[in-house]
Amino acid sequence: MTYPHTPGHRSVETSIAAADALAPRLGRLQRLAVDTFLAVYPAGLTADELASRLGLDRYSIQPRTSELRRKGLIRDSGLRRPNATGKMAIVWVAVPFTSGGES
Repeated sequence: MTYPHTPGHRSVETSIAAADALAPRLGRLQRLAVDTFLAVYPAGLTADELASRLGLDRYSIQPRTSELRRKGLIRDSGLRRPNATGKMAIVWVAVPFTSGGES
């Protein structure tokens, strides 16, 4: 499988090693993230807010937002909020699905 179904990397030895180490947990982290986005729907979360709610490091969670966006499970709400560094960050929201599978 390929990204976003497996962790992304920058084709650098250390990045590849980090992606390989994360791969067994990827499904779990993505599920935790989606469940959290759905729990706060229709409100959204920045990557920092998501990491805080999950009690995980931002650097292990932020890449999940990119993967989930590529999978069509979350989208950019158009809103921005300051992150831990004070810079404006994307507020991500869950993409709700109907029973017919359409969003």
